[in-house]
Amino acid sequence: MTPDKFAAARNMEELYALLNEARMGPGWNKPEPSMYPTPKKSFVPAHWPYRIARAALDCAAKYVKTEFAERRNLIMNNPVPGNTYATAPTIVAAYQMIKGHETARSHRHTPNAMRFILDSKERAYTVVEGKLVPMEPGDVLLTPNWAWHGHDNKGPDCAYWIDFLDAPLTHLLGPMFFQQLQDKFVQESNEVAADSPFRFPYSVWGAKVRAQPESASGMREVTLGPPHLDTIRLKWRHFKPAATVNEARTTASRIYAVHEGAGTAVCDGQTIAWERGDVFVIPSWNDVQWSVGPESCLLQASDEILLEKLNWLHSGAPGSEMHDAEARFRARF
Repeated sequence: MTPDKFAAARNMEELYALLNEARMGPGWNKPEPSMYPTPKKSFVPAHWPYRIARAALDCAAKYVKTEFAERRNLIMNNPVPGNTYATAPTIVAAYQMIKGHETARSHRHTPNAMRFILDSKERAYTVVEGKLVPMEPGDVLLTPNWAWHGHDNKGPDCAYWIDFLDAPLTHLLGPMFFQQLQDKFVQESNEVAADSPFRFPYSVWGAKVRAQPESASGMREVTLGPPHLDTIRLKWRHFKPAATVNEARTTASRIYAVHEGAGTAVCDGQTIAWERGDVFVIPSWNDVQWSVGPESCLLQASDEILLEKLNWLHSGAPGSEMHDAEARFRARF
């Protein structure tokens, strides 16, 4: 390719052919726009029932040993064409279990991670930086990036939980590092850190969300922390019985795990009937209508905190998009 070829081009078709040869594309004739008035909906609402996942994990426990698999988990990949991993664009969720008197290898990685405990009995632990952190139903446990963590179930009963990681974001940006603990299979410890800063006991945080002011629609909400993960915001959301909530779209993607209760969420024409232990995703830029049966409490994991840092967090309330964007812009200068 030499500059004189462009000088000799006789028409637009020859120009396009030369641009293709030069591995450049005409910005005035893109196959599809690179900018658009509102966000595209690249992921879809989806739902994973716990009753199915638990049966699948119990089956996998017969054949998948922690000595040969880094984790015995079930990845909830969003059912859009070409996607085999992410639940939402920046977050992946997975059901996981560990059998009684079983350990899972200690490792560390650059993705931030956390787990929400569904079912466990006494003496089931996550080992974070060499300390035993109890895993009790409803607890939320953090493993910030590059923290050593493994699992050690010293009791006879299986433990089940949901993992959330920002690994899809790490894949996109590129800084993925992963390391296994080399000298031992799992960090050994007898120090139980029930008050670890990485643990949010439901016995405490369930009471905190119920103490929040209730909205007119019957919903309460509280943000977990500090500490906070840099890329995933965690909130407890509580609904009174028979609550009905119309929630505006937002640029954040939200994944929900149900601690207790039951209800439906209608999103993008899809009705999700959720109950205890279920996981469902409400992707970016979707309205959702909540209808709750009994009193319900759900954990929300979202990339809201990340978008907030980048000044990309916007609400879809009527007329608010440009107002929010202009206000954020003017506040910076």
